[in-house]
Parts: sequence; structure tokens; C-alpha cells
Amino acid sequence: MSSQSAVGAQVLTHKWVIPRLSLMMFLEFFVWGAWYVTLGVVMGKYGLSAVIGDAYSTGPIASILSPFVLGMLVDRFFASQKVLGILHLVGAALLWWLPGMFESGQSGLLWVVFAYMLCYMPTIALSNNVAFHSLANSERGFPIVRAFGTIGWIVAGLIVGMSGLSDSTGIFTMAAVASVVLGIYSFTLPNTPAPDRGKPLSLRDLVCADAFALLKQKHFMVFIICATLISIPLAAYYAYAAPFISALGFENVSGVMAFGQMSELLFMLLIPFFFRRLGIKMMLLIGMLAWFARYAMFALSIAEETRWMIYIGIILHGVCYDFFFVIGFIYTDKVAGDKVKGQAQSLLVLFTYGLGMLIGSQISGAVFNRSVTAQGAEALVQWQHFWWMPAIAAVVIAAIFFFTFHYKEGANNGR
Repeated sequence: MSSQSAVGAQVLTHKWVIPRLSLMMFLEFFVWGAWYVTLGVVMGKYGLSAVIGDAYSTGPIASILSPFVLGMLVDRFFASQKVLGILHLVGAALLWWLPGMFESGQSGLLWVVFAYMLCYMPTIALSNNVAFHSLANSERGFPIVRAFGTIGWIVAGLIVGMSGLSDSTGIFTMAAVASVVLGIYSFTLPNTPAPDRGKPLSLRDLVCADAFALLKQKHFMVFIICATLISIPLAAYYAYAAPFISALGFENVSGVMAFGQMSELLFMLLIPFFFRRLGIKMMLLIGMLAWFARYAMFALSIAEETRWMIYIGIILHGVCYDFFFVIGFIYTDKVAGDKVKGQAQSLLVLFTYGLGMLIGSQISGAVFNRSVTAQGAEALVQWQHFWWMPAIAAVVIAAIFFFTFHYKEGANNGR
């Protein structure tokens, strides 16, 4: 009788695991999407345009540091879902604090944003870890679960836009409430224990030494270099697309930006179709060229008669992100051996979301402060010059990638 009950419990758990994980992923990206997209608009409203680049540098720095913190906590000491819950509760307190700092003009605002990103960035990997551990068939189940993360980002953007909060510090309050909900909910998620609990810490594992050895393969070295370089112009989109859309006169900035996530969701579902027909190199190349096309659309959209191009540029985000980053993770998984799959993925995140985005945030911030100095209609021509710079950079990097990346699919790469 007890055996039958156990079987029934397993069936029930399996039946509900995808909805439970989907809700987790929905909230995970709802929290981020609620404030991250229009942070630059809010900072501009409060006279902080000069440090927008610095604010968007906090995430990349946190991405560089978080693998080390995450590795120690969840590999050796604590269950992933518990760390996920604690980080979101602490992050909620920091988000709740931010509106008052904007209103009162307190110094140290960037440090609070940085402290929050140190809490949030590890939760991306933690939520993935919980999902992969809990799914019986990750190849079939994870795309469904991850798609709800994109939906969460879209819903957050639509709520912010329709409620008129795009330039309001209310975005942080909304994100804080959602973070509390996710923090509490995390403790109800399937148990994901520390796999190496009790084992001694290894400095070699923490610094991803085995993954760095993959760089001996020329095609992987080329890919990592190009992935880092293409992440530099990518930073301009995340930091300055929303302020640019606001400068064009759009009021529902967050709602307009949400088209990018809708496109991301669509192309994520289309990846299997294109993957079979185009292969890894061609999809990576198309992703890079889409970044050039996006920034070119932004530059050409400053006139009233070409304002429609801004929508095309935003919708291209699906090709930009999915064809490069998602395919990049698939390629990295194929190149890495079974022993270093996790380390190799962390290495890619470190070079793209970390190093590349950090350099890009600083460069785009410096270029913006130097080139976009006017107000109103006079600033639009300056914005045009601003967007041509990442456009040119993207097409040059794509050309370097096309002529130097040589990878034979189906070969015994790294195994």
C-alpha cells in the first residue's frame, strides 16, 4: 500500500513539476523586466543621465563575480531553491529602498543597484539549476519552462507601460513585491540539494580551469573572442534603447520595448526549424548581422516618415538574442565534454554578460555623454550618430567571425 502511495506521489510530482517551474521562471524574469528596461528613463528624469552607463555596468560586474559565489554556495553547502529564495528576499529589500533614494537624491544609489545585481544575477543560474534537476526530460521540458521567463518579462513590460510607470520609481516597488512573492515561493520548489556537499573546495573548479582549456581549440577560441566583442555593442541596446524611444516621443516606452521579448519568444520556438536547415555557423552569423540591422534601423528612424523603423529594430531582438546566445549555448554544450559542460557555460556567461557587457556599458556610456548633449528635437541627429557606432562595430565583428570561425558539425569536438 505504501509502495502504491509512493508511485502516486511521483506521478503527481511529475504532473505538476512543469507548471511549478514555469511559475518560478515567470516570476524570475518578471522581477528583472519590471525595472531593468526603463531604468535609463527614470535616471534621465532625475538628472542622472551621465551615470546610466555606470548603472548598467553593475550587472556585468555581478555576472563576473556571481559564478564564484554561486559555486561555493550551491555546490558545497546549500540547496539551490533555498539560496534562490534568500537572494530574492534580500533583493526585494534593496529594490524597496531605491525609490526613496531617487526622491531624496541620496548618494550611493549606484552601490545599492550593484548590491541588488549581486543578489539577482546568481538567481538566473539558480533557477536554471532547479529546473534542470527537477525535469525528467530537460530537452523537451526546459524550453517550455524557459519560455515562461520571456512571457514574464513581456507581461512586466506591458504592465509598466500601460500603467504609465516607465519613468517612475514605482517600477522598483512593483519589482520588489514580485521579488518577495518569488522569494517565498522558492522555498516550496522541488528540493535541489548541493551535489558535492561535504567535499573539499577546489580552486580549480571555482576558476573554471578545465573550461579554459577548451580555448586550445581554435574554433572555440574564435567564438569566445567574437562573442565577447559582439557583447560590447549589445550593451548599448540594453542601456540606451529605452531613453532613445522616449526621446522620439513615445510615452509607452516599456510597452514598445516588450515587442522585443515577444519576438524573442517566437524565434525561440522556431530555433529547431532553423537549426536543422542553417547549422551553427550560419545562425550565429545571422544573429550578429541582425545586430547591425537593428542599430541601423534605430539610426534611420529619427525622421517622422521613418519612425516605423523603430519597431523593426526592436522586433529584431528575437533574432539578435536567440540566434546568437541560445545557439551559442548549444554550440558550447557540443564542444565541451561531459565533465566541463557546466563550467563551459559559466565561462561563456562570464565573457559575454560579464566582460563584454561591462566594457560595452562603459564605452556606450562615454560615447553617449560625449555625443548626445542636446535636448528635444536637436538631440535626434546626435542619437543617429550614436547608433551608427554599434552598427558599424557589429558588422565588422560579423565579418571577422565569418572568415575565421571554422567548425565542423558532427565531428568529435572536445570529447
